[in-house]
Order: sequence, then structure tokens, then C-alpha cells
Amino acid sequence: MYVALAKQRFNEWCIRVWQATVVRSGVVTMAVLALLLVGLAFVWREHKRGRFALLKAEMKRPVPPRVPPPPQPGGQDAIVLERSQIEGGTQPEFLSATLLPGRGMNVLQIKAFVPQKGEVQLLASPAMDEAAKRMSGKGADANGWASLAMGGAIEAPWAGRIFGTPTDGGLSVMWNGQTLHLPAERSNGAAVARGGLLLRRASTTVKTTAMPDGGEADAVYDTGSFDGDWPSGMQLATTVQLSSRALEMRVVAHNTGREPQPVGIGWRPRFAVLNGDRGGLMLRLPSATRTEIRDRHTGLPSGRLLPVAGTEYDFSGRTGAALGGLSLDDTFVHLRQALLDSGPVAELRDPTDNYGLRITMLSSSIKAVHVEAPAGADFITIAPRLNYDDPFGREWPKDEDTGMAVLQPGQSAQWRIRLEIFSLTSSGGDRL
Repeated sequence: MYVALAKQRFNEWCIRVWQATVVRSGVVTMAVLALLLVGLAFVWREHKRGRFALLKAEMKRPVPPRVPPPPQPGGQDAIVLERSQIEGGTQPEFLSATLLPGRGMNVLQIKAFVPQKGEVQLLASPAMDEAAKRMSGKGADANGWASLAMGGAIEAPWAGRIFGTPTDGGLSVMWNGQTLHLPAERSNGAAVARGGLLLRRASTTVKTTAMPDGGEADAVYDTGSFDGDWPSGMQLATTVQLSSRALEMRVVAHNTGREPQPVGIGWRPRFAVLNGDRGGLMLRLPSATRTEIRDRHTGLPSGRLLPVAGTEYDFSGRTGAALGGLSLDDTFVHLRQALLDSGPVAELRDPTDNYGLRITMLSSSIKAVHVEAPAGADFITIAPRLNYDDPFGREWPKDEDTGMAVLQPGQSAQWRIRLEIFSLTSSGGDRL
């Protein structure tokens, strides 16, 4: 009780002191007046400077509408692997690679520095906004086929073309006693399934890693049975690694289901003709054999293998041969590896601009290289694949390996290549 009484008396004493020293003395009033005068002085100074007129005009200005970010192909952000150019600029080198994980890891663009030309785009592709419009997943792109006309599409679970019996909206083809139903288009009366089933798939997971001289991107696609179009469940793991002189790509297909299934993998890069002289470009291929085409309008093979020696299709020389006016839509098989190479090598050389592109096939399971180079076109496709065109076709001899690997549950198949850029006049430019 005494403590409470003491606290009450102390509080009353503090109030009396406050009233005597502050309130009655006018200190509070003076402080308020001083703050008011300072505020009025500040307002008058800002008015003289015209700040209030500017603020008033700013408040009257209409707020611009929020612009949404541009659409990304497949609804997932593009990945750009970049690196800095080496000082001096005396040798060709890669600068960046743009990848589309929302579209089956399509390599939409590869930027490089070429001493004769400066910075160039190596692939025939539109700008990102235009690519997004074309890669709509609707209409003609319902099956992702727009990806085949730009950049470098990864093709799986088969590469190239499959021919079969026409059905409503597709075709049917036999494999291992099973009937596969695939989306297809009609080409000159034939039903053709093109480019696999990965083209319009979005990735399940994506990871990027910065490296001292470039970077690496990994995208995984848990595709299942491709909506029932393929015999078993599948997972595809893709990796792209960029450095100054090389771009390495790897695709691993894993059978996650309970049934065996076939698999073929390929990459379809559309290299741009930079100098406009398509006929003067030199093509080198690691093959002395090509598949005969029965119907040039559809690309249907006959099942026969033809030697290229002594023909206009012979690009097997040390530095290849000029394309000239030859139109190509052909598959070269029975690939050969030179003694000092890491695998069969294909090259595209540009003598005018003094640079070349070299594709080394690092997986022994790569059985074919398909070349598409229409006369007069602005691109040349050099596509390393596990499989031939129409790998299930009855036209092939029974002892001919058409490249489709058969995966039992739990098994995997790998496709791996290295793309290099080099100077034709350097010591690396004249490799066999």
C-alpha cells in the first residue's frame, strides 16, 4: 500500500513540474510556431523553383498501361549461355547460345565472332518474339512442327521421318508386333510423321551452371509414353555446354516404364548461309554411302544403299566438296572415323569468310547424317542421328541396322556431339 501511495505522489509531482517548466513557460507553443515557420519557408522556396508546378503536371499525366512481358516459346523462359570475347579477335569463337526449354531444348540461336564479319548469327532463325508467335502449339504447330523450321530442334524418340498407314489425324506403323499411332501429315499422298514427339514439350526441371569460359544448361523431360503414342514411359535428359571454340550437346533417353521401347535421337541445326554464296560452301561428310530415295517429293527411301564415289554426292574428301547447285535432302550412313578423330566428323566450310563448323559424333550409336540443302535456300542442315529415315520400314534388308536402339525397362541410350568453330587457315582447319 505504501509503495502504491509513493508511486502516485511521484507521478503527481512529475505532472506539476511539466506544467510549470514547459506548458506554462510557452516552450511547446514556441516549438510549434518554429516548425510552422520552417515549413512555410520550405514551401515558398520550392514554389519559387517551380517544383509544385512540375508535381502538379506529373500528377495529371496519365499512368501508362502495364506492358506484359513478351511471350516465351513454350511458356518457359529462354536460357542464354554467354561468354566474353577473347581480346584481339584473331580467331572465330562462340559468344552465346539461346535455348528453349519450353520447346524440347531447341537451340534457337548460336552467336559467334568471325574475324572477317564480326558478330554473326550462325543459325537461320527469327527473333525471339517472332519465334514465340510461330511456336504457338496451335494450328500447323499443334505437333510442334514449327520447331523444325528454325534453330536446331532436338528430335526424339525418333529423328527424321517415319512413313506408315494413314489414319484419322496421323498414321500407324508396326514395331515389335505392336501398332504405334503417331501424329502425321500428308505429303504428296503419303502419311509422314516428322521430328519425333519432343518438339513442343516443356521441361520438367531446368538447371544452369556458370563456367569460367561459358556455361552449361540441363533440362529434363519426363515425357511418360508421349500421351500413349509410344510403347513405354521415357525420360529425356538434355545438356548443352558452351565454351569459346565448342558447343557440346548430350541427350540421354531412359526407359522409365515397364515395357521395351525403341528410341532414336537427333539434332536438326539449320546453319545460315552468311555470305549469300551457298554454292561456294564446302561440305565434308564421313560417309561413302547414302540411302536411295524412291520418291523425292516425300523423301521415302527405297531401302537400297548407294556408293557416292564418283558421283555428285561424294563429300568424303579431305576438305569436302562445293555444294554448287546441287539440292540435297539425303541421308548418309555407314559413317567412318578418321584415325586421330574422336568420332565421325562432318564439316561445313566457308572459304569466303575463312571459317568452318565441325560436328564430331561422340556416340558410336549415331548411325546417320541427314543433309538438307535446297538449292537457293538460305540454310543448310547437317543432322547427326541415331536412326535412318523410316527406320521401321519394310524396305530395309533384314540385316541392315537402321539405328533405333531397343531399351528394356531401366536401360538408357545416349546421343552426344561436339560442334566446333575454326579458322580455315589455322592448323586445325585442315584436319582430315
